[in-house]
Amino acid sequence: MKIGIISDTHGNWSAIDKALGIAQNPDMWLHLGDCTPDAEYLQSLVDVPVHWVAGNCDWPGENTCYEKVVEVADHKIFMTHGHNYGVRYTQEYIMEAAESRGADIAIFGHTHIVEYLPGPPVLLNPGSAARPRDDTRGSFMIMELEPGMEPKITVIRMRG
Repeated sequence: MKIGIISDTHGNWSAIDKALGIAQNPDMWLHLGDCTPDAEYLQSLVDVPVHWVAGNCDWPGENTCYEKVVEVADHKIFMTHGHNYGVRYTQEYIMEAAESRGADIAIFGHTHIVEYLPGPPVLLNPGSAARPRDDTRGSFMIMELEPGMEPKITVIRMRG
């Protein structure tokens, strides 16, 4: 299964449009927060599931979800924006959270920097599609998952 992972779009729908143009039809999208209306916009453009969580720049509300576990191809993916786990300073707490939920993959945003750490659990941060801090180009990831196999990760840098 091919999964698009995007984060920190901050209301920049053109960044989402660029990612969609590059991604070549993933079977699912995961949006890691900082503008949940962006995830709803993404869902309006695709005919595949879009799962999302809220970030530190999202308004809390009755249905605000800051973390979620998604099961795909015999893998458990722990999704969170990351701000509640101190990901700017350490990955220890997010790893513990993923492990406590039985997840073999943890994905997060918040830092606007692309990160990939082999697991278990595998830790992934797609950076920011709209406001990157580690490059001049926005980024997102494609993750390919098969049962019993390690995820195959592709980092995609978008041209400005």
